[in-house]
This record gives sequence, structure tokens and C-alpha cells, in this order.
Amino acid sequence: MSNRTFLTAEWLNLLMLNYAVDPSVLRRFVPAGTELDAFEGRTYISLVGFQFNRTRVLGFAIPFHQNFEEVNVRFYVRRFSRSGESKRGVVFIKELVPKRAIAAVARWVFNEKYQRVPMWHRIEARPDGEVAKAEYSWRSKQEQCAMSIETAGAGFLPDAGSESEFITEHYWGYAAQADGGCLEYEVLHPQWSVWRAKQAGFTGDANALYGAEIAAILTRTPDSAFLAKGSAVTVSKGTRIAT
Repeated sequence: MSNRTFLTAEWLNLLMLNYAVDPSVLRRFVPAGTELDAFEGRTYISLVGFQFNRTRVLGFAIPFHQNFEEVNVRFYVRRFSRSGESKRGVVFIKELVPKRAIAAVARWVFNEKYQRVPMWHRIEARPDGEVAKAEYSWRSKQEQCAMSIETAGAGFLPDAGSESEFITEHYWGYAAQADGGCLEYEVLHPQWSVWRAKQAGFTGDANALYGAEIAAILTRTPDSAFLAKGSAVTVSKGTRIAT
């Protein structure tokens, strides 16, 4: 394990609901040193649910904290370095996990907006082994929320320049810090195959978690949806960037 590695895990069955939004919705969340990214002129926010398995932090497997679900709301940014290099990354508005210690460590190390809530998932496979359905559900206070997908066809690797490639192929994370700075961290994984959606969507009342504006977006029919197979991932330690 590299001395830059913070976490290793498997991220599997990533259900992604994607919504085109006005950039003004997201500007207050953009960390210093980054700018909103767009696909064919459209700015996206995504609701993503997935399985977090075989988790190790700094090389150690924490008992009862290796396999769990995560659901997050994220959007897409770019950072241009002083040398002109462009990095495509994601920013998380909120991340939900069912493990209190995981949420506490992520808040402490990265200043990410993690929250602990009860969570469940269900994955159904077709006889050929392809994923037929996936669902992630969680509860906030008395409100039950869920996101689900029924897939269509066989899995495939996204074409370069496609929307599914834009959504899945971001290898950097950016987290705004309390003092106005920004932390950058790398997420390494191979390209993921994806399944298209026959039908997909979100149900529930998300006002308490995300606020009225974001919650209203999630109740819309997604502009696109797909399921990514996932893989082993490596998350690096964060580095403060010049802003």
C-alpha cells in the first residue's frame, strides 16, 4: 500500500440518477480553486447509491465497518493547475452511510458532509448473471426514501465523450474546508461497465436531508439513469490546493 493511500475498498452496483440543473443551484457549493463542469452545455447533479465492501482504512479492516451502503448527492467540477493540466472531479453535497464511525472519520479527515442514517439495499440478478434490479433505501427521522433501477440489455463500457462516460469517469474529489480552502484527493479505479435503465427513480421526502431546492430536483424524472458495475478502488489522502 502506498503511503499516500487513505482507503481501499470495493464499490459495487453504483445506481446513478442524473438531473440537469441550472448552474445557479450549485454555485454556492463549488470549492475554491475549482469550477463547474458540464456535458454538452448541461450541468448535472447525481444521486448515487452503491455497496461499499472490503473496506480498509490506512490498511486496517475495522471490525463491523467493512461492508455497508452509501448514498450521496454529488456534482461535477474541473480544476486547472498552474501548468494548465485539467482534472475532472466530483464534489459531494451530502453523503449518507449507516455506520457512525465511518461518518465521523470522513468528516474529520476530509471535512466531507457525512451523516449516519439506517440504510438497506437489494440487488436482483437475471439468470445470465446480469443485474436486473437494484434498490437503495434509507430513513431520515420518520421519512423513508428509496432509489431504484430496472436495467435494460447487457452491460457495456461507455464510449469516450458519452454522457455515461462523463458521469462515471471522474478520478478526483474536492472538499471545501472550513477556512475557505479546498482539499483534493485522487480516486483510482478501472473504467466501469454500465447498464442502461428501463426505468429508474427516487421516492420519498428528502427535504430534511438536502433542503427544499435539492429535494425538489430529486423528485423529478431523472434526465438519465444507469447502473455501473463498479470495482476495487483506492482513495488517496487529501492535499490542500492553491486557490
